[in-house]
Amino acid sequence: MEPLDAARNAAERQAWRETYDAYASADRAELKPADLERFADSAWWTGRLDEAIALRERSYAAFGDVGDKQGTARLALTLTWDHMGRGAFAVSEGWFAKAERLLDELPESVEHAHKSFFRGFTTLMMGRDIESAAADFEHAYELGQKFGDRDLQAMALTGKGKLAVLTGEVDKGLKLLDEATAAAMAGELNPSATGLIYCCTISSCQELGDYRRAGEWTDAANRWCDGLDVSGPPGECRVHRAQIMRFRGDWPKAEAQAIAACEELHDYNRFVTSAGYYEIGEIRRRRGDFAAADTAYREADEWGKIPQPGLALLRLAEGKVDSAVSGITRSLEEVEEPLSRAQQLPAQVEIALAAGDVKTARAAADELERIVDAYMIGSRRAPAFDATVHLARGQIALSEGDPDAAAKALRKARDEWNRVGAPYETAQARMLLGIAYRRQRDEDAAMAEFEAALARFEKLGAKLDEERVKELLSGEARRTFLFTDIVDATKVIDAFGDDKWKKILARHNELVREHVADSGGDVIKQTGDGFFASFGSPRAAIEAAVAIQRALHEETFAPDVRIGVHTGGAFHTGADATDYGGQGVHTAARIGAAAGAAEILVSHETLDGIGTAFRLSEPRAQELKGFEHPVEVVSVAWR
Repeated sequence: MEPLDAARNAAERQAWRETYDAYASADRAELKPADLERFADSAWWTGRLDEAIALRERSYAAFGDVGDKQGTARLALTLTWDHMGRGAFAVSEGWFAKAERLLDELPESVEHAHKSFFRGFTTLMMGRDIESAAADFEHAYELGQKFGDRDLQAMALTGKGKLAVLTGEVDKGLKLLDEATAAAMAGELNPSATGLIYCCTISSCQELGDYRRAGEWTDAANRWCDGLDVSGPPGECRVHRAQIMRFRGDWPKAEAQAIAACEELHDYNRFVTSAGYYEIGEIRRRRGDFAAADTAYREADEWGKIPQPGLALLRLAEGKVDSAVSGITRSLEEVEEPLSRAQQLPAQVEIALAAGDVKTARAAADELERIVDAYMIGSRRAPAFDATVHLARGQIALSEGDPDAAAKALRKARDEWNRVGAPYETAQARMLLGIAYRRQRDEDAAMAEFEAALARFEKLGAKLDEERVKELLSGEARRTFLFTDIVDATKVIDAFGDDKWKKILARHNELVREHVADSGGDVIKQTGDGFFASFGSPRAAIEAAVAIQRALHEETFAPDVRIGVHTGGAFHTGADATDYGGQGVHTAARIGAAAGAAEILVSHETLDGIGTAFRLSEPRAQELKGFEHPVEVVSVAWR
């Protein structure tokens, strides 16, 4: 068979690699406009986007040369999609204007339906005029029926379904999406239409918290994706596949799928590529690989996706509470669409509680519940949405010291997440439920929840969550503790008087709390004229100590403060298990008492192997009250 005949035959079978090879070996001078179009399709499906665009432009010109306006309009519309996917919006709009001008001169055709669908789709995605989008989808569907084009009918149904979901007609929307996706997965449509339909269906299911439906369609789409002998657009399927895999707890495979998607699509579609990098960040954050997660979120941002709420939750996990608060607040200020807000409000609850802002947390939970109730599937909430609401209510109740209400809400969250099949979220709910049981003085129930959560976190590879549950199980934590104390407070009061002293003390307290929080620490309590704080790392504690001394030094009137720092084991104490006691705390307090005025004194073992940007004194053996042997300490030069 001649190369040109072989290429045409392969194109009919959508054997795109074979098509490309045959066209590449054919005499270019013999290629007709339709051959150039098919050659371009084969280049596009085999990962040669620049060549595909160049061939489509040649095909556009060739159709024009022979006076085929319908062909030129079709190629102009295809190039519109190509450039929109790459984020070249001005170029995309230019090609769309060409297509509109050409089609205005022609009687109604399939190309007019494609024009209406593109206009409706972009209007919907940009959150613009919903009514005009609905009219465009209806027009595209009617023309699809008129001309017997199954691709267009299914694509238009998808647009109508997604629109119905966004406007609160959830059951109607999901029915339309299911119908279109069934046709796509049955092999009735071409790959381009199938990919678009699947992407819209899965994104709608995930936005609604209907992970059961999303998982079922993803399983069906996996077979379709894996059977295609192509490169490129299946990366869209890989991103959704990664999201479902991550949700189901298969993090290594989920990350591999997301990485493959980014590699396949970086030249094809900026939006899907950015979603792929965001998904990589989500997986790495849960795994506790913060540096790698930060890199992935930055990549997502560069490709066009605002990396929230993941980035704000990463900052929270790093102990940067203020940064987390500003990130999630700014993001929510920019988001109006209810289902998009529902994806971010649970993070605002968690971050606001970490910042001690129960009012904001409760407002976020209230809004979340209103949205969930407005987008019910049938007569009930989607299980994942229901679980999210109950988890938020449980977190707030724990923060407010109401373990009974917390336990009730968290049991519901645990059971719903378990029913959905989300192991990580189930383990999180069980860990919090264990804390609620412990505060109810039901230690047996608490231990059962902690042990179940630990087993799941270990299997998933969620290292930080695993460490936290181990602390809860053993009652012991390894933290870096910091003690501050005002030197000679009585003399300062005598010098300035009570009124002046109150102002000086208030400013001192404000600065200490501010710099502890800025460095990711937690103020456990005030101790007379000083503070007791806890940090996740020695470096953060040292940075806080230096910042405190420098801030006080800049004040016109401020007392001298001594600071002691030590890393060691401790036990949770107090009715709400937020205080610490034990040898590590005792040592830190004694080191603080041994420090001189305006001195930062640190146990030498605390700094072992971490490095610091600050100059240190030579180690010295320090006698500590109540300790049999001296402790080796160093002084940090903070000035």
